[in-house]
Amino acid sequence: MSTRNEKEINERRLAHEIRTALDASANALPDNVTDRLAAARRIALSRKKAQAAVTAPQLATAGMHTVSFDEDDSPLHRAGAWLRRLGLVWTLVALAAGLIGIYHWQQQQRVDELADVDAAMLLDDLPPTAYADQGFHVFLKRGQ
Repeated sequence: MSTRNEKEINERRLAHEIRTALDASANALPDNVTDRLAAARRIALSRKKAQAAVTAPQLATAGMHTVSFDEDDSPLHRAGAWLRRLGLVWTLVALAAGLIGIYHWQQQQRVDELADVDAAMLLDDLPPTAYADQGFHVFLKRGQ
């Protein structure tokens, strides 16, 4: 384990020495080289920004221009945001309708079960008061 720590310390020391040497040599570069490096950096950044704009998600709709969802305040962007909100609303409506449907179905199942119990009680030969008698329950338990 100590060799691993020593290896990390040596790597950090080497990285520090390399960074120090690069910083020192960067200050010694001629002005035309630093200008070209700065221009190359600006070009690379502008290309990266252009590439990021191209890869933004887009929605193609029939009869309309392409709707882009990048950070733009154009009418097409607002239409795309509206479509996304509308999709979210319809999703929530469908979820609520499904939950309400499940609740009503469960309630109907409970009503059907209670109706079956009531029908069995009414069609039985025993009077309904027998079910309320505590002694009858004890009789049923001993008989089983």
